Amino acid sequence: MTLPPPIDITKNPHLTGAFEPIQTEIAVDDLEVVQGAIPTDLSGTYLRNGPNPRFTPLGAYVYPMEGDGMIHAITLEDGKANYRNSYVRTPMLEVEEKAGHALWPSIMSGALPGPEDVGQDLAWTFRDMPSINVACHHGTLIALAETTKSYRISPLLATLDVEDFGGAFPQGAAAHPKIDPATGELITFTYNIEAPFLQWLVLNPDGTVKSGPNTVDTGNIAYMVHDFAITKTKIVLSLNPAVLDMAAVASGGSMLQWKPDLGSKIAVIPRSGQGPTIWHDGDPFWVWHFANAFDTQEGVEVQAVTWTNLGGGLAPGFAPPKAAFETITLNDRSSNIKRNSIAERPMEFPRIDDRLTGLPHRQVAVGARGTVDSLPTGAFDGVLTIDTQTGTETFYQSDGMSLGEPCFVPSPQSETDGYYVTFATKLSDMTSYFVVLASDDVSQEPIATVKIPQRVPMGLHGAWVPSGSIGS
Repeated sequence: MTLPPPIDITKNPHLTGAFEPIQTEIAVDDLEVVQGAIPTDLSGTYLRNGPNPRFTPLGAYVYPMEGDGMIHAITLEDGKANYRNSYVRTPMLEVEEKAGHALWPSIMSGALPGPEDVGQDLAWTFRDMPSINVACHHGTLIALAETTKSYRISPLLATLDVEDFGGAFPQGAAAHPKIDPATGELITFTYNIEAPFLQWLVLNPDGTVKSGPNTVDTGNIAYMVHDFAITKTKIVLSLNPAVLDMAAVASGGSMLQWKPDLGSKIAVIPRSGQGPTIWHDGDPFWVWHFANAFDTQEGVEVQAVTWTNLGGGLAPGFAPPKAAFETITLNDRSSNIKRNSIAERPMEFPRIDDRLTGLPHRQVAVGARGTVDSLPTGAFDGVLTIDTQTGTETFYQSDGMSLGEPCFVPSPQSETDGYYVTFATKLSDMTSYFVVLASDDVSQEPIATVKIPQRVPMGLHGAWVPSGSIGS
């Protein structure tokens, strides 16, 4: 099979500017705090993953689905900050480094490298791309992908081996697992282009399998399912009409097709495995990310950033410029999906205090647009918090920076308050910073702004890991 040629990266907004990949891997202690002071009660590490192609992509580059994973880590201790970054070193990346150029083309191209390109063992395989998220469970850091293998990572960011989720998901799991704060269980899922199309799994706190893999009936349709939600008792899987279509690839089209005639379907599944799955139906919409879900007397309430008008479909860049933060009500006695908009503006990456996962919560934070409309998809110039009960919005407007996902860090001094942290890049000179905001009022001046010794490209998702949570 002939591999497609390298793309012109200057024409891709997700490979230039604040998104431009870097190649250097460094470790620097005692970073400069250029504004404010790092709270001395914070002890742990913020890790953030994101696509960072090592070489010029072949054929196409579709953000956020492609690219080699690179993890950036900020460790806070005694009011000081240390930084390090590293690639997630998959077998595919190592083969390409030996060759000195890319060998795996875009997943949307339909092409795969043969033995003459990558050797017999890796021939005709899809590229592993653990570049979406990073999580910590059973004392292990895990770099997560969308549909390919996940990898264990050491505390110093060395790539260890494949995470197979207790042997149940050797092919990898979805990028957004949920960890129950009460039980310590990890709940995740995986989707595929062939049967079984959608499965979910529960791991015990020690990483052994408690339940699954459990198959969900998708009607033999290969849905793309990026994220999901849990409650104390339920799993919520939303089947929105973004479909993996190999027939379209064979005829020269994109693997990912938007098929609004399918509508949207949401499955509410008992986590115990006992009892029926309750299905709900509604008009087509898309969800990249859920904020949370919780049980109610009537059923389940879900909160998410939703997209309704996708125009020409899920084209490169995927998301249109506007979105809504919504509550989605799923009544056990009704098959309807009831949606209610709380806030509307360009936004994504909703995050809550993870200690409230699956429980009622009051606040959600998102990356959002304020005054800069020219940023590419996945970049924002501020952080917005929304009171989910009153709809009150509080906005932090940066001074000419491109910001990513806000991650909640609990304060050891409070059961409710804490901080939101994120990486930011000043668009005027492309210097990068680590920003700490007060969760009770993000509109105020940052509590701390820490200069990073190199540019941190815009990325995707991250996690706060308290000191002592990771094994050796």
